[in-house]
Amino acid sequence: WALDGSEIARRVDAVNRFEQVRNISYGQRRRPVVVLDRAAPGRVLVNTFQRWRTNDVDEAGIGARDLVIFRSGKLRGTGILVTDYADPARPRDYLMWLPSLRKLRRFAEPDAADRWGNSNFSYGDIYIRRVEDEDHELLGRETFSGCLGAVELADGERDRYTRDLPAADCSVQGRAVFRLRSRPHRRDLGYDERITWIDASSFADYRSVYYRAGSPVKVIDKSWRSMQIAGSDAPYWVYWYAHTPESGQEGMAYVDPTAVAWDSVIDADFWSERTLRRIRR
Repeated sequence: WALDGSEIARRVDAVNRFEQVRNISYGQRRRPVVVLDRAAPGRVLVNTFQRWRTNDVDEAGIGARDLVIFRSGKLRGTGILVTDYADPARPRDYLMWLPSLRKLRRFAEPDAADRWGNSNFSYGDIYIRRVEDEDHELLGRETFSGCLGAVELADGERDRYTRDLPAADCSVQGRAVFRLRSRPHRRDLGYDERITWIDASSFADYRSVYYRAGSPVKVIDKSWRSMQIAGSDAPYWVYWYAHTPESGQEGMAYVDPTAVAWDSVIDADFWSERTLRRIRR
């Protein structure tokens, strides 16, 4: 293998930040991204949002901007604008629109160990973790076995947002993958290593198993599709699945693939305070 663990980790990070396109948008008004959490059978919490990311920022020192607007759930009407600096040592800037106050507030970057909305996903999982936060070792190359995980809901647990819950993705069966071990520099993140299975062509990360003292404490699976860009293997995710073995808690974030677009014509001023102030609850 010509690539070492650190280079593979960098390519995985580039895939997750969609660096092969100028911008990408997730969800539409009537087809938003759905995030569900099931802590126990019959107790399902749902939020929905839209997301727009741009990697095409013509400002010195800024690598990207991300805008998220929540459309339902307890966070309905809340907007978050994140500025991602080119220097990985520089903390990101977070600006939030609080609909109850009709005001903007800046806040510090969340801790990577904190869980997002008490779900299975930590802030490190969904956004904050950087390649430089861990040491990476390539363990080998193999064939992926089995299907990715997915939440299964009974008819009585479904609502208008979860009626089209995606089934487990079995298209990954037989794919050539790298197996990468990543060990965090911090010791208070709830895991001491994670093993990730990564597509050997597109560098999409299919599965990460988190371990503490040798025992699995969390599994995160991601289902990806190709952007079908000529000369590129660039993928985009259509769902994330998380499972905590000890508690049985499950979660998913998913989107209708037809509600994902990239390299759209969007004015650079869209990623601004002005857009946040225009949010209607």
